[in-house]
Amino acid sequence: MRTIHKIERSIPNLRQRKKVAAYARVSVDSERMHHSLSAQVSYYSSLIQKNPEWEYAGVYADYGISGTRIKKRQEFQRMLEDAEAGKIDIILTKSIQRFARNTLDLLRTVRHLKEIGVEVWFEKENIHTLSGEGELMLTILASFAQEESRSISDNIKWRFKKKFEQGIPHAKFFVYGYRWEGNNLATDPYEAKVVQRIFEDYLSGKTRKDIVRELKEEGIRTMYGNFFKDASIRQILTNPVYTGLLEIQKTFVVDPINKHQIYNHGEKDKYVVEHHHEAIIEPGVFEQVQVEMARRKQDGLQKGGYARKFLNTCCFTGVIKCGICGKSYTHVVRRYKGKVSEYWACESHKGKETNCGAHGSIPEPALKKACASVLGTEDFEEQEFLQKVAKIVVPAYKKLTFYMTDGRIIEKNWESTALKDCWTDELKKKQRKWIAQYRQSGGDGRYTVFSGRIRCLKCGVTFIRIQDKRKNGTVPYWRVRSGHKCVHRTGIKEDTLKKTAASLLGIPEFDEEVFKAKIKGIEIQEDGSLLFRFLDGHAEGVDLP
Repeated sequence: MRTIHKIERSIPNLRQRKKVAAYARVSVDSERMHHSLSAQVSYYSSLIQKNPEWEYAGVYADYGISGTRIKKRQEFQRMLEDAEAGKIDIILTKSIQRFARNTLDLLRTVRHLKEIGVEVWFEKENIHTLSGEGELMLTILASFAQEESRSISDNIKWRFKKKFEQGIPHAKFFVYGYRWEGNNLATDPYEAKVVQRIFEDYLSGKTRKDIVRELKEEGIRTMYGNFFKDASIRQILTNPVYTGLLEIQKTFVVDPINKHQIYNHGEKDKYVVEHHHEAIIEPGVFEQVQVEMARRKQDGLQKGGYARKFLNTCCFTGVIKCGICGKSYTHVVRRYKGKVSEYWACESHKGKETNCGAHGSIPEPALKKACASVLGTEDFEEQEFLQKVAKIVVPAYKKLTFYMTDGRIIEKNWESTALKDCWTDELKKKQRKWIAQYRQSGGDGRYTVFSGRIRCLKCGVTFIRIQDKRKNGTVPYWRVRSGHKCVHRTGIKEDTLKKTAASLLGIPEFDEEVFKAKIKGIEIQEDGSLLFRFLDGHAEGVDLP
């Protein structure tokens, strides 16, 4: 008997190609360096695509960016993201200096890439990071690269120092009121007048806040097209450059690796060049402004805080502090239908990104009422407040902690009476008249026949119509407004009200005209039952189904 054996065809095991990318960088923004970067990109693109075992994953190139920090290198960061996404197996780079000069950043990055299985090849040093001796050699050579960066920084500082000794700044700076014409600082006629006005206004008694507001009202903007802010006005008032004086090396870089810059308080030589450019402000006027600023600050501190009458601010300014972020509460004015309301809210609420999470603002009437209660006075007295209250901390919503000047700490809760205060007798009379007219006319299409007729007997709160969203549409309910303290938390479905009213009136289906002709209102009892009050004076109670 014949036996047949099948020998399967062998399929060669094709090696999977490595996804290879390259990184290039030049740190000087010039035409020659741009050509160098283009040459690197072309070289690596050709090198990767010629190798049959490699798959081209792109070339990442940063142009005109320092190698001491990797955070600001966008292409470098994009390369790391692609490596983490599995798009890269090997990264080629010319040398350690091109990759990173900061030893800590270099080792941290290389180790992270090593953990996710990505290898870095440094051509000049002939180092492959996945090899056994790769990291040791890398650490030694990276230290040399970092020290080279320090040496380059020292050479640059020496060159800058020689320029400083000649009264030449190391770079052209931008300042409101001046423009550079070649190497000379010339005045801008329009902006110079604005600067002079700011100094004159401040010496005339106006606050920085007043100046900001007036400039905004007149549409006067900064050299970048933005409206002036308090910080920009302060910078103008304290900058001696407007007297024709140039201060050189007001700041300096502490470490060439992390680029940390600080103000020069005597740690380095400072150079002052007199009559460097045309003055906009006379030196005597500038000194008067500095004296006035110091006087206002001292006057404010002596009176217990920063908010004083001479600053044209309120007694609460700078005194109320947020218990969450520590920032001051600021004055907020809200206008609605011609009525102006004043509040105090945490300064962090001005920006969505910086919101500390402190809940709600404090109405000024409620704040004054709480202060009067703590001070033991019938009405709020500003002078009494300034003398006895050092500061107020807001630890939570509707809670205040008063720190008194005599050392006492008093906790106080506040309640807003804004809604009650605005509900005047005149407004109540107007509302009653409107409701009477509405009931007689049959409504204006905005409300239903139940509007203004359903009321809680115990709380006196009028129920409102709420549209409850469901999967198959919206269902109308009647309940108290959110936030009201009422025994009736749950609502009453409008269909249930209509069926109950129709049954009580002895009609097969609910009819608005019949309801308006007979029912004056509905009262919700404590047990949840309904009391229908008729226009003829009698009342009938009904339990809800």
